[in-house]
Amino acid sequence: MRVLIQLRPSPDVVAAVADPDVTTTTADVADRLPGVVLDPSYTPVAVPRPVPAAGGDPLSLNQALTFSLAADDASVMVRGEISDDELSTRLTLLPTLRNDVVGIYADPVIETNLTCGGDAPVGDWHDVERLVHAAELHAEGLDGSGVALAVLDTGINAAHVKHHLGRDLLLDRERSWSPDGVSGEPGEFPVNHGTMCAFDALIAAPRASLIDIPVLLSQRPGGSALDGLLSDAVAAFAHLRTVLEAQPAESRSLVITNSWGSFSPRWDFPVGHPGNYSDNPAHPFNLIISSLEQAGADVLFAAGNCGRDCKDRRCAYPDRPITGANSHPGVLSIGGVDTNGQRVGYSSQGPGRLTLRKPDVCSYTHFSGSKAFGDGEPDSGTSAACPVAAGLVAAVRTRWSSTALTPAQLRTLLRRTADDRSDIGFDYDYGYGVTDTSGILAALRRRAMRVA
Repeated sequence: MRVLIQLRPSPDVVAAVADPDVTTTTADVADRLPGVVLDPSYTPVAVPRPVPAAGGDPLSLNQALTFSLAADDASVMVRGEISDDELSTRLTLLPTLRNDVVGIYADPVIETNLTCGGDAPVGDWHDVERLVHAAELHAEGLDGSGVALAVLDTGINAAHVKHHLGRDLLLDRERSWSPDGVSGEPGEFPVNHGTMCAFDALIAAPRASLIDIPVLLSQRPGGSALDGLLSDAVAAFAHLRTVLEAQPAESRSLVITNSWGSFSPRWDFPVGHPGNYSDNPAHPFNLIISSLEQAGADVLFAAGNCGRDCKDRRCAYPDRPITGANSHPGVLSIGGVDTNGQRVGYSSQGPGRLTLRKPDVCSYTHFSGSKAFGDGEPDSGTSAACPVAAGLVAAVRTRWSSTALTPAQLRTLLRRTADDRSDIGFDYDYGYGVTDTSGILAALRRRAMRVA
């Protein structure tokens, strides 16, 4: 089984791993662990320590936390593999044999959120452009200018996006990043799922600066071309933390769109096990998301395509399919509706596993747009809905930095202004409703008047 091993080495080693200007290797952190085959290609990642307010629970994500990367507080994560035959024994023995072992966690497979069925597109991207009131946004100067928008997926083909969008795009090659072993240049990856996501994000925020992170191209033995390991997402988020912290605090903005998730408990420890990912707020990836959100990043995840009406064949959870980071309280979990405003049958329904009230809101999907999968194929799944919503967030960030409007405040604003599709407010099909740009802009105008 693939695992993540959280260690607490000496403070000088922790400091070196946390320093983006210093290159460290797995051997620098742990040259050997009994019964674990360490992955020497994986670059160690610093994991911040959550610090709750007085009397708070450090394992709860539903509270105000601060995060410390100080050498005496942080820990370090490496990647390895334990034989299935020895798994239970090693999990018990390792912490007793090595006092620097903090925990051993699942490193599940993560996969793109494709869709089921062969239904034709419902409308096209110009309909989405109209529905998200792109012209109204741009008239107010909200077009994503100066906003970093990271697409964590299979990589972007910038030439394809430019051709089908009919305008230039901004690709931030310097701040783009690839997992170890992934070859290719930013913006030059084969046309695939990530290209679709980039196209859809630019509908509302055409001047956003795309950061290309092909996290799903990292190959595991026996894996497909559209899946990776959560450990590579951990490393990607660690890179994005350096991107965010390099920005001036007063104008900080980073939007991260993630159209992927973990669909099966096969690659995870059971619920209740300390190494579990799906339901465990203490998993290192869930903690890193919390620390990045607190630092000012807007993180969006697709809710997934495991809706009861038309679930993806890979969905293996018998219920509550919005798992792990996709259900994190600090992220926007995005469901899908078509351009008529109707929920698409494959959009995953709540409750979520880390937070019950998921999805948060819905956005548009199943329309003709990027043509990444062919001329007649729609941009579909919550995979398309997530970047459409991320583009809306990036547009808002053009003039509202995370200092002026924190990620938590922006999430609340999107929920409060959403077009409710039920009679009861929040529901597990639509969340709080479909994103409503006009409502968002009206709320921002009122806020600006109060600030002035």
